[in-house]
Amino acid sequence: MATTTQEHSISDQLVALIRLQHIDSKIDQIKKLRGDLPDEIKDMEDEKEGLTTRLDNLKQELKDSGVSKIQAVTDVKDAEQLIKKYEEQQLQVRNNREYDALTKEIEAQKQRIIDNTTLGEEIDLQQPVRDAAVEEAGTRLKELNKELKEKKGELQEVLEDTKSEQAGLEKTRKKAQKKVDERYVRAYDRLRSRVRDGRAVVPLERGAAAGFAVPPQRQLEIRQRNRIVACEHTGRIIVDGALFQEAVKGVKA
Repeated sequence: MATTTQEHSISDQLVALIRLQHIDSKIDQIKKLRGDLPDEIKDMEDEKEGLTTRLDNLKQELKDSGVSKIQAVTDVKDAEQLIKKYEEQQLQVRNNREYDALTKEIEAQKQRIIDNTTLGEEIDLQQPVRDAAVEEAGTRLKELNKELKEKKGELQEVLEDTKSEQAGLEKTRKKAQKKVDERYVRAYDRLRSRVRDGRAVVPLERGAAAGFAVPPQRQLEIRQRNRIVACEHTGRIIVDGALFQEAVKGVKA
């Protein structure tokens, strides 16, 4: 009598697992409708963030170079005035020491003119490059914003179309999961995360399950419906094909 009770328990668990898998497969199909849109949107948002930062930096560089150019021009003018002042003072010196000191000051201001003139020329050379970089980044940012808006619109449309259906399935799934023993739920969830197609429970059809042949002795065990039989190759739970069809007929999904 104990054996019969155990067999019925395992059989019930198989049916419960089949139904849970059936519902999860339906939810997976809905998620597939979204395709790569969520990942594409995430990548585009990351690019937008990086591009916005780059554009801000480029604009700051342009601003800083403009300030540096003005300062360089000012420094050249200041140096020229000081040279003129020191040259006039040289005409009034009383000894060679004062003359030499003024000469050193004049040389220092001449070097200051050279340095600032060179800096100004470098800024002028970099100006077209910076302008082009700002224009390029700005153009790409506009294109990206447009593309991002379109992609989000596409995703929103898909979400709206499938929102109620998925909500209903999620509700049905909660009820279905309650009928599965916790230990089997844990094993089922682990399997779902490991297999690429999300099918942890697969039917035995024409001597094979999920593309792998099942030995005759294992097929017999599966058809008896009183054991949890795992695939030797993938670890998936294999169930009798007829039981699978019977179980999913009773699922409103």
